[in-house]
Amino acid sequence: MENILQFQGISKSYGSKKALQDVTFSIGAGKIVGLLGTNGSGKSTLMKIAAGLIQASAGTATVTGVQVGLETKSLVSFMPDRPLTESWMKVRDAIQFYKDFYSDFDSEKARRMLDFMNLNERDRVSTLSKGMNERLQLSLALSRNAKLYLLDEPIGGVDPVARTKILDAIVEFYSEDSTVIISTHLVRDIERIFDEVIFIKNGSIVMQEEVEDLRIRHGKGVDDMFKEVFAE
Repeated sequence: MENILQFQGISKSYGSKKALQDVTFSIGAGKIVGLLGTNGSGKSTLMKIAAGLIQASAGTATVTGVQVGLETKSLVSFMPDRPLTESWMKVRDAIQFYKDFYSDFDSEKARRMLDFMNLNERDRVSTLSKGMNERLQLSLALSRNAKLYLLDEPIGGVDPVARTKILDAIVEFYSEDSTVIISTHLVRDIERIFDEVIFIKNGSIVMQEEVEDLRIRHGKGVDDMFKEVFAE
């Protein structure tokens, strides 16, 4: 099976600061992958390179074998850590905006996701709680028929009820011939949905492991392993 995402020798610097250092890994299809690290470890930079939003300083990145660039924009759906919607919009305006902007946007899937998330198309974005807004952003991102879904901190700062709903929606609505990568440092809340994890520390990959293999080889869950790897 071909790799959905592959990084080969990727480095990224901002002036004298190295955000990523010689990052190499590959991810196959049909997986929910945790990209795990503390704040400032390089998670968002890695995601933005995969999404084609910023260029690497060195190395190559491919999505389904295609070098990241204009051609891969239609293959990747990116949910940034800040909303893309405008406060004046109603939920239905946000849906229409995505439908107009992305030819692969699936309106029927969006409607099913809104129902699942208990979102009303008539609600104004500015009146949504942080948790409901996160549900909307996720609905928009997952309603595209992409090969790679990149979710940057999708449960950051939301209440436990919203977290549960968001995680259930990811499992329910992602396509098994695609891959979802979720960046987070809130490991305990989210580890139940991961098939595979990648630990990133100071801009370098320190571990990539199937969750089941992690438990067998190390006798630990993801959260316990995370605490061990990132202990000061």
